[in-house]
Amino acid sequence: MIALTQSLAMWYFTRGTGAVSLLLLTLAFVTGTPTLLSWGAERMPRLVVQLTHRNVSLLVLAFIALHVATTVIDGFAPIGWIDAIIPFRAGYRPIWLGLGAVAVDLLLAIVLTSMLRLHIGYATWRKVHLLTYVMWPIALVHALGTGSDTRSRWMWALDAVCVASVLASVAWRLKARPPIDDRARIASITALALVPVLVIGWMIAGPLKPGWGKVHHTSTPAATPQTTAVPG
Repeated sequence: MIALTQSLAMWYFTRGTGAVSLLLLTLAFVTGTPTLLSWGAERMPRLVVQLTHRNVSLLVLAFIALHVATTVIDGFAPIGWIDAIIPFRAGYRPIWLGLGAVAVDLLLAIVLTSMLRLHIGYATWRKVHLLTYVMWPIALVHALGTGSDTRSRWMWALDAVCVASVLASVAWRLKARPPIDDRARIASITALALVPVLVIGWMIAGPLKPGWGKVHHTSTPAATPQTTAVPG
């Protein structure tokens, strides 16, 4: 009974840290936009925005570390520590877990270059930091593709808030500092409008369908007391 309780607690902790990680990652993305634009206001000075962005980013790392650790320790799926760094080698849901590893690698690159910003120069730091626009959607697809709460209403609400926040942030950046090149500007606006449609279409055709989780892994997860209680 104690073992069952501990196993369930670990499983819920894994799911919880994953959801919080996505929420914090979104907050880091949103607070990063005014930082890139060197924006500040009377009630929200630029330094406060920068410190908020930096602290939230570090908090994201902490929660992702907890998410990875509890996922590996829980043993529900055959996932090792190395799978969190090297993409697409896990035996369970390799594509969607692999995307999570890609997001982690990109996040580490962004954080490390931010810590070394004075040594590598502003131009290099800025180019690496723009990987955020690739990392966030990858992290979202990872969450939707491998998460057991994808069809839960509370997760729909959380995803909707995160997506709306990021889209508004990107739209703000494009309006405040649009790309100089016309083709880049058109491509950016097209991506802003098209990506959400593609994600929604993929969700309807994939993760929101019953039995999604049962057909998207290449090996059988380790048997645990909570296996029968986990949807997808």
